[in-house]
Amino acid sequence: MKKITCLVLLVAASLSTFAQSSWKSDKAHSQLKFDIQHLGVSTVSGAFSDFDATVTAAKPDFSDATIELTAQATSINTGIDKRDEHLRSADFFDVANIPTITFKSTSLKKVSNGKYKVTGDLTLHGVTKPVTLDLWYRGTIENPMSKKPTAGFRVTGNIKRSDFGVGAKFPAPMLSEQVAIIADGEFVKQ
Repeated sequence: MKKITCLVLLVAASLSTFAQSSWKSDKAHSQLKFDIQHLGVSTVSGAFSDFDATVTAAKPDFSDATIELTAQATSINTGIDKRDEHLRSADFFDVANIPTITFKSTSLKKVSNGKYKVTGDLTLHGVTKPVTLDLWYRGTIENPMSKKPTAGFRVTGNIKRSDFGVGAKFPAPMLSEQVAIIADGEFVKQ
């Protein structure tokens, strides 16, 4: 009986070690930004202020993580109200008909310690395409305020706006084809 009890405890401990855990973005300490070149001589930066992201993983180094993000295109903010209104129009994001942007990871490949290539399906302006971005897992700590495990991530990369039909009326000399994506976040274990 003693051996069976020990075996059951060992199996239970093993299962809990490999259990999936879910991590949600802390909105107060996360951001989803972009940069695009204007007229080839300046950079316009912006952000989406309304988004949710979740990371699910069983391994403590997040090497088996899956990532999901949903952003509200209406929350675009470049600091210029007139430009933001134009970006919400059918010329760019067409938020009246296509209000959300989503990303769902399909694979994660380790490059080095804490550095990964994350590939997933990005749906932007109603078009879904695979994209590969750089992910930096910055570590996990216990938040001194909430006492909850908190992990930090940074995702960077470039997408081609014409792949998603964004700003099709505006040629590359006016707005660059490449759009830099920069996402930083703290994720709290649920």
